Amino acid sequence: MNKLPLSKRVMILNMLIEGMSMRAISRTVGVSINTVSKLLVEAGEACAAYHDETVRDVKAQQVQCDEIWSFCYAKEKNVPRAKQAPEGAGDVWTWTAIDRDSKMILAFEVGDRSAATAREFMFDLAARLSNRVQLTTDGNAAYLKAVGDAFAADVDYAMLVKLYGDPTGHKGHERKYSPAECTGAIKEPIFGKPDEAMISTSHVERQNLTMRMGMRRFTRLTNGFSKKLENHLHMLSLYFVHYNFVRTHKSLRMTPAMAAGVSDTLHDMEWIVGLIDARAPAPKKRGPYKKKSSAE
Repeated sequence: MNKLPLSKRVMILNMLIEGMSMRAISRTVGVSINTVSKLLVEAGEACAAYHDETVRDVKAQQVQCDEIWSFCYAKEKNVPRAKQAPEGAGDVWTWTAIDRDSKMILAFEVGDRSAATAREFMFDLAARLSNRVQLTTDGNAAYLKAVGDAFAADVDYAMLVKLYGDPTGHKGHERKYSPAECTGAIKEPIFGKPDEAMISTSHVERQNLTMRMGMRRFTRLTNGFSKKLENHLHMLSLYFVHYNFVRTHKSLRMTPAMAAGVSDTLHDMEWIVGLIDARAPAPKKRGPYKKKSSAE
């Protein structure tokens, strides 16, 4: 079976991480779009498994959570009249939890913005921590029961409720292309004894911006959105493992995984290709060659 050279696979994965579309990568590298899609699937599966196995028993002090919006195939309001909309079409929310100090993405969940998704997200986060933390989320009510069920009393939890509006009263068309202005924030302790000075979601919100800049699928007002939910999930898995284990954080001068004590090695994209190859099934042994007789 033909196998794409290591250099080309590394190039394709780097381009995906830098936000190039799959068809642009296909044209630039000189491979078929199916080759790019197949490599993304393999990388996503390998990275998802590695994250699930490795990011465990993490020591953290301050954890921040937030949700970022995107959509698959069509926006939610357009799905009913979309032609041949696949399963998973519509709004897609990515829930992320970041360690304030190491900047490591501890957990992520993809789904809607419901209490059920919040519950799955919080139970996954709680299973990856080794100690009591101070947790800060936004004002999404779905967090309340989810945090209580996942952590019980073993968390110092607070909400940062931001207030938005337009103090100028201007209602021009440009409002569609820029978010509402934040006019204030309310810090609300919920469980335990959270330090009020540390109630913040600034780091996770900055991480959301990094995601929008690094993944074409999250860019607003373009046609680069995900067409398949499966590929959206694979790209997120690849992105988070690259961010945690490969990309050097400029302020930390090391990867988030190294800062969190999860890894002591600076990895590269060839290492991610190695994760893919490690999951590939072993080639089947060929049987002995039998020469056909003249009677056959």
